[in-house]
Amino acid sequence: MASTQDIRAFLSGILSKNAAEKSMLWLLQKSEKIQSTGSQTAFFLAFSQASRFFDKGMLVLDETEKKEAHQLVEGYEPEFWNVLQTARTYLLLSFPQEKEAWFAAVNQLFETADMHEHQALFAALPLMPFQEDLIDRAIDGCRTNVALIFDAIALNNPYPAKYFPEANWNQMVLKAVFMQRPLYRIQSQDARSNPALAEIARDFAHERWAAGRNVMPELWRLVSPFLNEKYLQDLQKVMSSKDELELAGGALALFNGPSGTGKTVLGKFPTLVSQIESGTITWETVGKEYQKTRV
Repeated sequence: MASTQDIRAFLSGILSKNAAEKSMLWLLQKSEKIQSTGSQTAFFLAFSQASRFFDKGMLVLDETEKKEAHQLVEGYEPEFWNVLQTARTYLLLSFPQEKEAWFAAVNQLFETADMHEHQALFAALPLMPFQEDLIDRAIDGCRTNVALIFDAIALNNPYPAKYFPEANWNQMVLKAVFMQRPLYRIQSQDARSNPALAEIARDFAHERWAAGRNVMPELWRLVSPFLNEKYLQDLQKVMSSKDELELAGGALALFNGPSGTGKTVLGKFPTLVSQIESGTITWETVGKEYQKTRV
């Protein structure tokens, strides 16, 4: 991870391309005051007042800037951030990083933040200092039912994969399934796959089926690395569907499972196999189509 100074320089650069000059002047003035005085009052006021100077339009970045972001902080994806939360993150990283004072200020922010302020705080976790001390805060944040806040933690954010214990990781992923959030945007989910999560996903699918409801196709990605006889029976049921998106999800799970496990079932679907091999069907394409047409 790069230094806070380098991250702030990057944020300032992309903000200057996405915000008005007068807004940037306000931000730099407030940042300088926060840095020089360490005033919590100045920090809280600026964090709140940023909405008067910056909007919630999504950042526009070129490929060079996206690459630079990844080089600064592995997994950092500012293309999913808006202008306001970026400005608030700049202010957050301006507060002097003396641990006790920093946590006193940041903890108060977390306790009093509105929905959009929480979005900025949780999305900024991978850029913050003292990250290991924020694990409980992030886990607690996942209890929300507000999609905007949950997404800030769970989606396009490297923090959970890096720090969450397995049980908390599994709870977060299952909640994303329950809330029908786009699983393909959860970073490192294949690397964090585990048998317990596969079993939980299977139980959830059976509950949905028992209630006469469909199962989001991305769920089978959680099962795929651990295919055995019971999971194959579930996927055979999926592959009997008339729904093309369900078939695509089932085929992906079978195709990406342990070598040869799903070969017999997939043999009946040569067109789907060909589309997977060509990259036409991926977990991302399935997830995007599901979000577009079913949620």
